[in-house]
Amino acid sequence: MANWPKTSWRLVGATVLLTAPFIAMSLDIAKDDPSVSNSEILPKAISSLLLDIARTDAGFVAVGERGHVLLSADGKNWKQAAVPTRSTLTTVSAQGASVWAAGHDGVILYSADSGRSWQHQRVQPWSADSQELTNGSPVLDTLFISPTEGYAVGAYSLLLKTEDAGTTWTAMSVGGSAPAAVVDMTASDSGTFDDSALELGAESDPHLNAITRTESGVLLVMGERGAGFRSADGGASWSKVRLPYAGSMFGLLSLGGERVLAFGLRGNVYQSDNGGGSWRKIESSTEISLIGGTVGADGTVVLVGSNGTLLARRVGEENFSAKNIQLGSGQTPALSAAVATDGGYLLTSDLGAVNTNVQ
Repeated sequence: MANWPKTSWRLVGATVLLTAPFIAMSLDIAKDDPSVSNSEILPKAISSLLLDIARTDAGFVAVGERGHVLLSADGKNWKQAAVPTRSTLTTVSAQGASVWAAGHDGVILYSADSGRSWQHQRVQPWSADSQELTNGSPVLDTLFISPTEGYAVGAYSLLLKTEDAGTTWTAMSVGGSAPAAVVDMTASDSGTFDDSALELGAESDPHLNAITRTESGVLLVMGERGAGFRSADGGASWSKVRLPYAGSMFGLLSLGGERVLAFGLRGNVYQSDNGGGSWRKIESSTEISLIGGTVGADGTVVLVGSNGTLLARRVGEENFSAKNIQLGSGQTPALSAAVATDGGYLLTSDLGAVNTNVQ
């Protein structure tokens, strides 16, 4: 199975393109399909699985399983918002009061009022009638660089761009992926497979897990098995990027200027100081997979992952120091994302939102 970030919780689910403000269905979808069903307002949603978080001009928006969207003005008191999907939401981005949430079944939702009300912009659940490789692909990360220009990436090299705040999304390609070679998976007379049949190679259409942009406008995308791509022309053309490590990267952070941090499987962290041209390994102090992160107002870099793992690197430091987050209940959360607050950091996890600092 492919390595998707935050995706021990992700399913590829049913194909319809939605154009705000109404749904234009190219294929039949049952009206009770999760992708187009209204979310349930549940009392325990605040302590359920949350996968991403963003800061808006009114506070914070966190998203997660079953279409849960939670709003908070202070990062402590939360209220669930009603949204038109029950598909798991994996990513959220904000530009002021404009917010986009996306996830399973190709769902992209939009809010113009800091998350209080939502509408579909796109839905593409799996369909047996579609032959598209990205049929039913979940969206795994979003990036908005202005209130109108944004990008979304996902499974099977899904790459979308909008220039009208998400009213329309255009499919793009990271370029020339050839069909995967056919491998003879017939067992030998002894009942075993030979080494060549079991060898893991680079995927022809890798899942794209994260996207970011440098100050000069260079776009960087990272994915599974060391796959990476770079564009200096707004996504019109892409070149391959190869890290020294061939494992999956689950996140990207822009550090200012042309500096970028990539992080992922087994605690691997790499930094580029030239927009992805070259990379060097950064000591992370952990072998736990790193899923999300943020940069604080003072330049502190925070990364989070499984087993309550939180890494911090302050300005002027090269390597990270590690600590483990434990809740007052004694539970250890699996951390998935982070955002800076006025007094610390707000994290998402399988147990809801968590407030912490890096002291």
